[in-house]
Amino acid sequence: GPNVALLIGHGSVRRSVMGGANRAPTPGELEKMRALVRRAMEQGAFGLSSGLFYTPGSFAKTEEVIELTKAAAERGGLYTSHVRDEGSYTLGVLASVQEVIRIADEAKTIGIVSHAKALGPDSWGLAHAITQRIDAARARGVQVFTDQYAYEASSTSLRAALLPDGVPAPAAEHVARPDKMTPAQRAVFDAAESIATENLRRRGGAGAIQFAHYRPDPAREGKTLAQVAATSGRTPVREALDMIARGGASIVSFNMSEADIAHLMRQVYTMTSSDGGLVLPTEGKPHPRNYGAFARKMALYSRERCVVTLEHAVRSMTSLPAAVFGMHDRGVLREGAAADIAIFDPARILEKSTYTDPHHHAEGMHVVLVNGQVVLDGGTFTAALPGKVLRKLP
Repeated sequence: GPNVALLIGHGSVRRSVMGGANRAPTPGELEKMRALVRRAMEQGAFGLSSGLFYTPGSFAKTEEVIELTKAAAERGGLYTSHVRDEGSYTLGVLASVQEVIRIADEAKTIGIVSHAKALGPDSWGLAHAITQRIDAARARGVQVFTDQYAYEASSTSLRAALLPDGVPAPAAEHVARPDKMTPAQRAVFDAAESIATENLRRRGGAGAIQFAHYRPDPAREGKTLAQVAATSGRTPVREALDMIARGGASIVSFNMSEADIAHLMRQVYTMTSSDGGLVLPTEGKPHPRNYGAFARKMALYSRERCVVTLEHAVRSMTSLPAAVFGMHDRGVLREGAAADIAIFDPARILEKSTYTDPHHHAEGMHVVLVNGQVVLDGGTFTAALPGKVLRKLP
């Protein structure tokens, strides 16, 4: 198994103290949240993470996050953020990146723009403006970095994509029979339909939304919203509202431009990430990044398209993140360092996972060692489980 390094989540801290309250914390609540962050740091967390696009993080003002980041920074913790808006939903991606810069600056610690992107056609072409802001901050001494998964599609829930947190979703029976709604129910429905229509446009339309998981009807997995709506007879937005009402769905959302991806990738401060997690090989059509994020960068963007050199790609996966997170004995091949080693064939490394057939491991990785023990041998997993929880040292 792999090593694991943990961050303390702002959303978890906030919810444990304030529940789902959409307001600023009282001084007492803020102090309780600080105490939770400090305790996590004492237990070895590497810093504070936040998801300001999602509740309850979206309820927090910047000043709240600054104060909690300061608590993490007392023990050398960094701050990493799913920014408040990656596209054009609210304040926009540029202001959202600037918020991360401000938090890092005022807390006097490292700030990371997680899975950096310019989401949706409204924001395409803004990668240069994003890096200009980061470059300016770095020039005046603010430690700002980004991470990125090298795909033109993101992944989230259908509800988060189309109905921002706090917008009520209409009930399934109301979507099915709008003519039977009361005036109050109709007002909820009309508001949701209007907001979802605009947010679907922001993400490139119904053809750009592919379903990854949908338990009420797994046959929809791998299909686009446009395809599903064409067979149901509903508009794409009403079909989406029905699916949200019936338990929601997770999606793969095709919303990024290759030019923006390439520009962000070339930056010396961009680390490679997957933004993925553990998935069961028998379930759904999840984003291929869960299997192929690192192989894809080396194969497609380095070997085939020459966007970055192989050395640049490998550094973004190894020594750069190790240095940013303060793991001084990892990420490099050096006598005395931890033996976390991946041996691969640069000519054969290849992502095999696709958007419609994602459950495939990459090819070309021969041997992997974790803490000196072989966990992958000849492309086959061994039974070794040498991974451990890594803790931030004071």
